[in-house]
Amino acid sequence: VAVLFMFVVMMLDISFADLRKGAMQFIPLGLAIGGILLVELFALYTSWDFAPEAINNTDVAAIAGQGDSNTEALGKILYTDYVFPFQVSGLILLVSMIGAIVLTHRRRADVLRQRVGDQVERTQGQSMEIKQVKVGAGVDV
Repeated sequence: VAVLFMFVVMMLDISFADLRKGAMQFIPLGLAIGGILLVELFALYTSWDFAPEAINNTDVAAIAGQGDSNTEALGKILYTDYVFPFQVSGLILLVSMIGAIVLTHRRRADVLRQRVGDQVERTQGQSMEIKQVKVGAGVDV
């Protein structure tokens, strides 16, 4: 999903220099929101009470009621109780990966592409043209 997001951002052709110009005005707001979140996290951490039985049973195997290791218990739970959501999430990731590849390799008319083979094979006569310009008929300044 992150790869798909990265390719979509790349395909949008956003000028980050323009975005940085207006970003400085939002720094105080961002710092204020970050400070509020930190205060809330600290208040939550200091006032949270854990049940004693929840601390003792932290293993997935203990929650599932099995004597297996954590890895075995996770595998059994994923492939028995949650097999459909697990497979659907795998298909969603597959479709997003294929979408990222398709977006990257599609051809668009407004995108200039470098053709290295044509550049390497050209001769000096194809790459340079000498013209006789009359006096006063050059570029207007």
